[in-house]
Amino acid sequence: MDGPSPLLVEFAQKLPPGRALDLACGAGRNAVWLAEQGWGVTAVDKAESALGWALRADLETGEFSIEEDAWGLILMSLYLQRDLFEPVKRGLQVGGLAIVIVHLYEPGHETSRFSLHPGELAGYFAGWEVLHTREGKPVHNPRGRAVAEIVARKPSP
Repeated sequence: MDGPSPLLVEFAQKLPPGRALDLACGAGRNAVWLAEQGWGVTAVDKAESALGWALRADLETGEFSIEEDAWGLILMSLYLQRDLFEPVKRGLQVGGLAIVIVHLYEPGHETSRFSLHPGELAGYFAGWEVLHTREGKPVHNPRGRAVAEIVARKPSP
């Protein structure tokens, strides 16, 4: 996929631009789109092939800390690191959006730490306002691997 995630576009374009964090940004398709829309974007990835202006940091070893109450939007697209969910939730400003798209475990595929089981993603955002949730084949690529998606808004304390 060359363009930004359709889920990101659908929800981010409804928000006034602010600060956005793209975790495991890869080539930067989502970060670039957000920047083009006026967002102040911090993109993070450890790969040398990542977006040229991305911060080089290994999320798994804690080389990047998510600043608390700092972000209007945090995106994790096709990357799963379960211990990032709590820092992501703390990092969002009240009313900010977490947009998470991860691979879903499918029968016939090997269980992996990079795939969630059905229903697992929603549990990480219990008590939040869920604006979108979906599990299954990607709408834009029905032959692709199944994914779990959530868009959740951080509630007031």
